[in-house]
Amino acid sequence: MQIEEKPGTVAGIPAEPEKATLEGQNKVLGFWLFLGAETTLFATLFGAYLSLKGANMGGPTQAELFKMPLVATSTLILLVSSLTSVLAITAMRNNQVTRMLGWFLFTILLGAAFLALEIYEFTEYVHEGHTFTGSAFGSSFYLLLGTHGCHVLFGFFWILSLMIQGRRKGITVHTAPKFYVASLYWHFVDLVWVFIFTVVYLAGMMT
Repeated sequence: MQIEEKPGTVAGIPAEPEKATLEGQNKVLGFWLFLGAETTLFATLFGAYLSLKGANMGGPTQAELFKMPLVATSTLILLVSSLTSVLAITAMRNNQVTRMLGWFLFTILLGAAFLALEIYEFTEYVHEGHTFTGSAFGSSFYLLLGTHGCHVLFGFFWILSLMIQGRRKGITVHTAPKFYVASLYWHFVDLVWVFIFTVVYLAGMMT
């Protein structure tokens, strides 16, 4: 769809191409509603964890398990990935396809690094006797963090597929909403991790 050049556009692309059409606006609105449902899901998982975190059945406690350097590194990686996602959307609004794809590439590579660290972390916990079926604490912990990890993995493949599409079709009022909502999703996943870092790790280390 070709757009006539006018004030507030970049190379024929509106300043906010993700909202330039009714379809795009509906996609963004619908995705905010979806994130509301996702918030409810994670609120439930947080509630279950807070109720069961003390039931370790004689296994290792939170203070014995959690190691700040590893958790802090994972947190930094995700926070930086949120920044690169912002830079990707900025490039999209400036109609800079190559730059947008480059920043999204950094985003998913950081996501992959986060997942690798999480797998390593879980492996260490299992060796220390903290398993999914070992206690209610273990079950609620792995369910919460595992669900978040699955969301990161989904976001990785979602953004990767959009990058392939963006390479072929470029930035248009039809592709821009897809990039935008994927970025929103990634920010949501990062925000959930901030709560996990605070509620699970920081609070656990202080017990």
